Amino acid sequence: MISIRDAKVSDAEAIAGLVNEAFLVERFFIERDRTNPEVVRGMMKKGKFLLARDEQGLLGSIYVELRGERGYFGMLSIEPSRQGTGVGHRLVDTAEKYFRDAGCKWSDLIIVNVRTELHALYGRWGYKETGTAPYDDPTPTKIPVHFILMSKPLV
Repeated sequence: MISIRDAKVSDAEAIAGLVNEAFLVERFFIERDRTNPEVVRGMMKKGKFLLARDEQGLLGSIYVELRGERGYFGMLSIEPSRQGTGVGHRLVDTAEKYFRDAGCKWSDLIIVNVRTELHALYGRWGYKETGTAPYDDPTPTKIPVHFILMSKPLV
């Protein structure tokens, strides 16, 4: 049985490990870890992480942040052997409920353009492209990339 709970600061190491493992697929355009425990702890000061767990341990995580009438989520990470099993969708549904309960009217996310499978996945979940932004990570990329902004109405 899968349970979802708010992360604690003591979960930062496990979250960073999971995120880095899940984001290894991005090594074709950028050569670095996606995050580290210090960054995770810093993010917890502005928002929170939701964790999906079962009897085997940590399955997934998602970062959520309230921004007025908008909720933002990012770093959706699923243990690679459990991807495609619905854990990610369940975490996004939980994030959207959290946003609705807080009075948000929109759920926002940002993806990198070269991860085309994410554009299709979030499109199936009701997200629409709303714009683009430059890739502002200081780590150089192997190929040119930019961000795609996506949103979904929550009302």
